[in-house]
Amino acid sequence: MSALGKRLRRWLYLTHRWLGILTGLLFATWFVSGVVMMYVGFPRLTDAERRAALPPIAWDRVAVEPEAALARAGLPRDAVRRLDLAMLADEPVWRLTPWDGPRRTLSAVDGRPIDGIPAERALAVARHHPAAGAIADLGLVERDQWSVHQRFDPLRPLHRVALGDAAGTQLYVSGLTGEIALDTTRHERVWNWFGAVPHWIYFTPLRAQLDLWRDTVLWLSGIGIVGAVTGLVVGVMRVRLRRRYARGQITPYQGWMAWHHLGGLVAGTTLVTFVVSGWISMNPNRWFSPREPDRASLARYAGPAEPWPDLDRAALAAACPDAREARLSRLDGQARVILACADGRTLTCCGAALDPGRLAAAAARLLPDAAPPTIEHLVAEDLYWYGHHHDRLLPVLRVRFADPSATWFHIDPATGEIQNRTDRSNRLYRWLFNAPHSFDFGLLLRHRPAWDLLLITLSLGGLLISASGVVIGWRRLGLRMR
Repeated sequence: MSALGKRLRRWLYLTHRWLGILTGLLFATWFVSGVVMMYVGFPRLTDAERRAALPPIAWDRVAVEPEAALARAGLPRDAVRRLDLAMLADEPVWRLTPWDGPRRTLSAVDGRPIDGIPAERALAVARHHPAAGAIADLGLVERDQWSVHQRFDPLRPLHRVALGDAAGTQLYVSGLTGEIALDTTRHERVWNWFGAVPHWIYFTPLRAQLDLWRDTVLWLSGIGIVGAVTGLVVGVMRVRLRRRYARGQITPYQGWMAWHHLGGLVAGTTLVTFVVSGWISMNPNRWFSPREPDRASLARYAGPAEPWPDLDRAALAAACPDAREARLSRLDGQARVILACADGRTLTCCGAALDPGRLAAAAARLLPDAAPPTIEHLVAEDLYWYGHHHDRLLPVLRVRFADPSATWFHIDPATGEIQNRTDRSNRLYRWLFNAPHSFDFGLLLRHRPAWDLLLITLSLGGLLISASGVVIGWRRLGLRMR
């Protein structure tokens, strides 16, 4: 071997050695916490959970019409992204979500603005939760471990309320609007310290600074990729299958070094796959597009922003007597009210039923510069529309455009609501992150515990490499220190 070759080989060994010492414990933590995350997800509030904690809308007390609510808030129609009606404890309220600026909450009884929620009213909101027992105020928090995500920023500060149930549920109620923002249970809070928190490096002081947290995860996982790839290369270089080492061994090492070498040969590809896909999950360099339709597309889909008609309270109450939430929606210029009922149904009211032809015409305006889309009616999950740790709406319409980005939209055929937007980059993300990181293939997910056994086996292989590397690194550091 030439002098240059020897020098490069030595640098390869040194790079793997010291990057392994730097990241070995992090790798071991990732594999253990990843298994925990298979069974306990990070706390989140689903729409079904949120609506279950709301009382039925008191239609007889709703005195402020939609147009009057917009006027009281000083917002033009086209400036408001969402207009919802729900109960704030025992009072019906309008909730307005503008495209820009803070959310607004107005009483639907007299139109007065609601700018702050005292602790007493937050407790009144919590009393409607189906699990509420001896509730207790745990104080006002700006952010904590479970509410650190930026999606809670429009709702801060948050009242934390203990429901006093056997599960140790804590409810987070917005101190600005009175909306229920989050719920957590004792089980979730305990296990997430061994799951999502270390796996995502999701510690509050770091995660509160989004850009710093994102850069930290990208750099640490990027360094981990180099350490893992160099280890895989070294492992292949040092193995002998024909001209073996002493005593017929294929590895020159003994003890922990042998475990590390052989484990790397067996599970090294798995380790590289997991860390590369984890790095991709952070969307480096913003390679992958947002999954939300942009404002212009939604405006074209909704149609002209004509005045909202007055509510037909009798018809709304008859359509869904126990409605928990009402959302004003517009499709192709047609105004509708979408009701969320206590039994989980979502239905539209009132007037003409949703016309498939009208929906197709509105969908075509999502991307007016592209050819008319192809519309599929999905009644079963497939590789791009499936539930894994969450439910997926079925049936659903898939609207395919032949634009340069090959954009798809998924639309609820019953209400016309757009569920998501996905383009070629998002579908590539599915194969670069979801597939190698979660193995979320329908065949495996439908035949559990096959999925569980595969993920746990692969994780144990990665843990063997990582744990043996930690022991080797600790001993080497100890030798250096002595």
